[in-house]
Amino acid sequence: MPTMLIADDNRQIISVLTEYAKNEGFTVHTAANGKEALEVFERFTFDMVLLDVMMPLKDGFEVCREIRRISNVPIIMITARGEDFERIMGLDIGADDYIVKPFAPAEVMARVRAIMRRMERTPENEGNQKLFHYDNLTISLDAFEVAIAGMTVALTKKETELLWLMATNRGRVYSRENLLDQVWGYDYYGDTRTVDSHIKRLRAKLDAFDHPNWQLKTVWGMGYKFEGTESET
Repeated sequence: MPTMLIADDNRQIISVLTEYAKNEGFTVHTAANGKEALEVFERFTFDMVLLDVMMPLKDGFEVCREIRRISNVPIIMITARGEDFERIMGLDIGADDYIVKPFAPAEVMARVRAIMRRMERTPENEGNQKLFHYDNLTISLDAFEVAIAGMTVALTKKETELLWLMATNRGRVYSRENLLDQVWGYDYYGDTRTVDSHIKRLRAKLDAFDHPNWQLKTVWGMGYKFEGTESET
């Protein structure tokens, strides 16, 4: 049974989300502040984390940063404010999604289901090849591991999925809407700047390593593509 951590200082929100999550089959643990959230996270193994941004003791951003140091568990940030800088900050530090209050609990669960579907492994797809090599780049989608010239690149699941999609379709241009649909897996309620934020962070991590024969290229007015210069074999 999958396990979810819900951290929010609003008891009513915790109660409603807990009920909906249990109906989705989750075992739920809760926390009323950021400090408690980290303590609970250290005691149990989680498949999903819902984090309120404005929590006492430690805010959601700080909790997200701490979790990302040790885990790639999917994280959905929840906030009462919808300013762009907050959404971008949450995504930049590794959150997978961002929801603004007031929200419909059913919408939250729809996003949870979408993330869980992307992570799901079944006997039918276990045998599918999920290992990609190009020049000095290696991507294991099963393990969510990326290496350049044998050196590990620390990417989040979302960043790995973006890189996998574009690298395995080398030369194809993906619009921001294409990437939202194929990587996020549902009609995203935010805006396409979410993609720009993820691509910017992904490039920064990749560019810390030499990769002269390939790049993530911006195609102005259209989107992004993985461009390689290595000769086809």
